[in-house]
Amino acid sequence: MQKLGKKPNSKNLDLNNCALSAADVTELASLLPFLPKLQEISLSWNGCVGGTLKALTVHLHHVNLLKVLRLNNCRLTAEDVTSLGEAFEIVTQLEELDLSWNSNIGGKLSLLTKKLQKGCKIRLLKITDCNLTAKDGESLAEILNVIPNLEVLDLSINKHIGCSMKVIAQDLKNVPGLKELNLHMCGLTQDSLQGLDTALQHLAELRKLDISCNKEIGGGFKDSTAHLASLKKLEVLDLHQCCVTEEDMTVLSQVIPLLSSLQELNLSSNKNVGVSSDPLLGRLRFLPKLKSVAISNCGLGKESFSSLAEAALHLPELEILDLSWNKCVGGNLKLLLGALKLATEIQVLRLSSCNLVAEDLALLTLLTQDGHLARLRKLDLSYNNNISDEGWVVFCQGLAVVKELSELDVSLRPSSCRDCGTWFSELLAALTKLPALAELGMQRWVLSESQRKRLESFNQDNKRNIRFDC
Repeated sequence: MQKLGKKPNSKNLDLNNCALSAADVTELASLLPFLPKLQEISLSWNGCVGGTLKALTVHLHHVNLLKVLRLNNCRLTAEDVTSLGEAFEIVTQLEELDLSWNSNIGGKLSLLTKKLQKGCKIRLLKITDCNLTAKDGESLAEILNVIPNLEVLDLSINKHIGCSMKVIAQDLKNVPGLKELNLHMCGLTQDSLQGLDTALQHLAELRKLDISCNKEIGGGFKDSTAHLASLKKLEVLDLHQCCVTEEDMTVLSQVIPLLSSLQELNLSSNKNVGVSSDPLLGRLRFLPKLKSVAISNCGLGKESFSSLAEAALHLPELEILDLSWNKCVGGNLKLLLGALKLATEIQVLRLSSCNLVAEDLALLTLLTQDGHLARLRKLDLSYNNNISDEGWVVFCQGLAVVKELSELDVSLRPSSCRDCGTWFSELLAALTKLPALAELGMQRWVLSESQRKRLESFNQDNKRNIRFDC
C-alpha cells in the first residue's frame, strides 16, 4: 500500500486507479492470508486486472468477512467471470458487487450468476455498460430468486437488455426490499414498460426509479402507470429523454402529483411537457418535498412557464432548478420572481440557452442584493448571446454578495465570438470577493492581452485556478 502511495487499512483495500500490473495483482493475492479482517476490496479502473483475477480469487477464502468487491473498468475476461463465480461459494458475506464498464461480461453473465447461493446477502449489484445481452437478462431474472436482500440494481447503458426486461420484471417480486432501480438507456420498449409497471406493485420500498433515455417507451405511459402512483416512498423519478407524448402527459399529470415523497423529478428533453394542455407543471405544488426539478429542453411556452412559476411558490425545499434550453424564459424571468424570493434553499440555477436579456440579469442582481439566493453555489448563464454589455456590467456589480458561489458559466454559443467589454473589470473585482469560486466558464469571450495578464495575476495572487477559455 505504501509503495502505491496509499495508507494501509486492515479492513479496506482501496487500490482504485493505481495502474496495477499483473505482478501487482499476484503480490496482492499473496497478502490476503494476512488480512483476515478485510471487508472491502476495490480494484476499479485498473485495466491490467483483466485476465489475472483467478490469482486473487483462489485466496478469497482467507477473507471470508469480505462485504464489498468493486471491479468496474478492469477489462475482465470470460475466465475472470468464471473465477469470480467460483469465489461466490466461499465469500458468503458479500453485500456489494460492482462489475460496471467491463464490456466482455456481455453474453457470459451466466458463468457468474449460476454460482450464486440461495439466500446470499448481496444488497447492491451494479452492472452498468457491460454489453449485456437478452440472454444475460434472463440470467439476471433467475438470480433475483436467490438474492432476497437486494436494495440497489443498476443495469444502465445496456441497450440490448430491453428485450428481456419483461422476464426480469416478472421476478422483481422476489426482491421486495429494492430501493433503487436504474434502467437508464436499456433499450426499453412499450411492452417492457408495461411489464415493469406490473412489477412496481411489489416494490413498496422503492426510492429511486430511473428509466431515462429509453425513447421507444414514448406513448406507452398511458397504458403503464397503474402502479406507479402506489410508490409512496419514491424520492427520485428520472424520465428525461423518453419521447413522452401528449397522451402520456395526460396520464403523468394525474400520477406524478400523487408521489407524496418525491424529491427529485427530471423531465428534461421531452418536448411535450411544454406543449401539453394538461397541467403537470402546475400540479407540482402538491409535491412540497421537491428539492430538484429539471425541465431542460421541454419546449416550454409562456403559459406552461407561468404554471411552473406559480407551483414553485409552494416548493420551499427547492435546491436545484434547471430551465435550460427553454427560450420562453428570456424576458419572462420576472414570472419566477416570487418563487426565487421564497426559495431560501436554492443552490443550483441553470438557465443556459434561455434567450435571456439584460432585464433578466438585472432581476437576478436585485434578488441577490435583497438577500435572496444567498446559498446559490452553481449558476449557469451560458449560451445567452442576447445579453448586452450593460446587462453584464449590472450583473457583475452585484455578483460579490453571492458568497457561496463556486461555479459560474457565462460562455457564448460555439458559433459565436465576442470581445469581453467593460464588464471584465467588474467581474474581476467581484472574483476577489468570492473565495469559494473554483470554476468559471468564459468560452468564446475574447480577452485582450492586458485582460489576460490581469487574470493571470489574479490567479497567482489568490492561489486559485479560475479558467478562462477564450
